[in-house]
Amino acid sequence: MGLMSESRLIARFRRWYGGLPTILVDGALAALVLLIQLWPFLSRENPHGGPWHWWGYAVVVVSAVPLIWRRRAPVLVLLAVCIPTGFYDLEEEVAAQPIWYTGLVALYTLAAYSSRWKRWIAFAFTLGGGLLIVGSAESGVRGTVQFVAAYAIGRAAAASRAHAAALEERAVQLAREREIEAERAAERERARIARDMHDILAHAVSVMVVQAEAGPVAVTSNPARAVAAFDAIAGAGRDAMHQLRRLLNVLKEEEGPRGPQPTIEGLPALADQVRSTGLHVTYSTTGSPGTLSPDTEVAAYRITQEALTNIVKHAGATRADIALTWQDHALMIDITDDGRGRDAALPSGGNGLIGIRERAAACGGTAELGPRPGKPGFRVLVRLPRAAS
Repeated sequence: MGLMSESRLIARFRRWYGGLPTILVDGALAALVLLIQLWPFLSRENPHGGPWHWWGYAVVVVSAVPLIWRRRAPVLVLLAVCIPTGFYDLEEEVAAQPIWYTGLVALYTLAAYSSRWKRWIAFAFTLGGGLLIVGSAESGVRGTVQFVAAYAIGRAAAASRAHAAALEERAVQLAREREIEAERAAERERARIARDMHDILAHAVSVMVVQAEAGPVAVTSNPARAVAAFDAIAGAGRDAMHQLRRLLNVLKEEEGPRGPQPTIEGLPALADQVRSTGLHVTYSTTGSPGTLSPDTEVAAYRITQEALTNIVKHAGATRADIALTWQDHALMIDITDDGRGRDAALPSGGNGLIGIRERAAACGGTAELGPRPGKPGFRVLVRLPRAAS
């Protein structure tokens, strides 16, 4: 529970932080860096006696304020930060600055947000200028390590953002492709249903009309034949109603065509398809495989598909595990992920989760959905009955 609460707090903080205006976030960062750079003046006494020289305060303030605009003009901000700090030691009565955080933040921002040539030129200028004015070899090595580290962290942050954007774009593209394919499949299905309804109704009505016309004639001359005619009318009506009911149930389905319907044999291919989005998916089966009814086969596939779709779209996960366990009288489907899970502030359920429960219940099974106890992520555990042998 502690890990889950912490994960939710982090997720909420990220959403809150991401919604703040950029200028406000960078302004707060500039204020924090300013306080850190001023701290040596506040925590140490001037060995020469008296207050510190105003020059030190001025350089610190002038170098920290430009960070407010660091993401708008990274190169200019880097210059505006590094040039004043290069003249800091012109006055002796200033507090020693162990680390110039203003320059590190500006260099990180340059690496994270600027184009390649701007990054390289500005980085070379900053590093070269720092080595020229450094006071000792030790300071030069320390400063070089700090600058290279800040630059590397900035590049890593840029790569992470680019990767996340690419995954999101790919997920949107795949969703759109599935929507288009679903629309096309729905068109084909509607045409097939129209043909089936025409054939069912034409056949049933023809049989009913012929038998109804022959019935009255046979009532007096051949009562047994009349009874058979009425039985045939009733049978044709029942058969037509049964077939029409099945077609109308198909119309309520949202996934597309009914045939050929997917089965659990298609789950490895489904895992491979989801794997193409960048999500690490594992698939395993234990126990002796048994027989499922056709509807249960379809439900097993669709439940797994819906769970994986929810993971890709909402969980922010890096891994998903699909485990099928064949028991004596049931098939257990256990799908877990390591994502952030559903936010507790949201209402329970949702179309996807409701659909999973309904599919399981329609086959005589059960579904347990919820966060993983003591671990990050979400779990879908479904029990589906095996067909009677």
